[in-house]
Amino acid sequence: MRRKLVVGNWKMNGSRTSNAVLLSEIVAGLTASGAASAVCVPAPYLAQCQAQLAGSALGWGAQDVSAHAGGAYTGEISVAMLQDFGCSYVVIGHSERRAYHGESDAQVAAKTVAALAAGITPIVCIGETLAQREAGQTDVVVAQQLGAVLAAISTDDVAKLVLAYEPVWAIGTGKTATPHMAQDVHQVLRGQVAAKNAVAAAGVQILYGGSMKPENAKELMAMPDIDGGLIGGAALKAADFLAIIHAAD
Repeated sequence: MRRKLVVGNWKMNGSRTSNAVLLSEIVAGLTASGAASAVCVPAPYLAQCQAQLAGSALGWGAQDVSAHAGGAYTGEISVAMLQDFGCSYVVIGHSERRAYHGESDAQVAAKTVAALAAGITPIVCIGETLAQREAGQTDVVVAQQLGAVLAAISTDDVAKLVLAYEPVWAIGTGKTATPHMAQDVHQVLRGQVAAKNAVAAAGVQILYGGSMKPENAKELMAMPDIDGGLIGGAALKAADFLAIIHAAD
């Protein structure tokens, strides 16, 4: 069985003081759990995570990375920098990066390649807008997004991916895909991964990233192809984040 994974995406939130409290509360509340957990934080707070979380069961990572190894790319963050701060994960291709920064499927694929080469697990985000869903284009859209990544990586590297399905229309809107709606897309994604590497596909974790909360986490993660969650707002409250982690058991 695939191990469940619950990752908090803090987005552009936090302060050194509030982070210290949140992280300590999460670590204190982690029990012997079958699920893995991590937080992906704004880059300025990676050093704080490294200092506070080293040796704990809570992993940490970043919210973006450059496809370039280094050089004249003002404001960008390289994989080597993430390695310096002990990052295990990096979120790549989040819908907000695609929408607000114009990230293309090709750029997402290039960043994925860079992360894999550095031994950092990429959490590759895939999802459709409300207009695309209403037009019946969900499967086509997610297949195109995932296809660009699969085409750029080796067959062996497929096993090192984590995918996150985030229906854009369900993020911060109060709407949530039903467990069966989410499962349908997760099943499509796993089938596409299997076409590249059938053995690896059975072990690839596919997270749900569409407003998972304590109230719906258990039902969502009971679906056969939903292997955890990429958590937004609920990750900023220790009690809510811990409830989702515990629901994964």
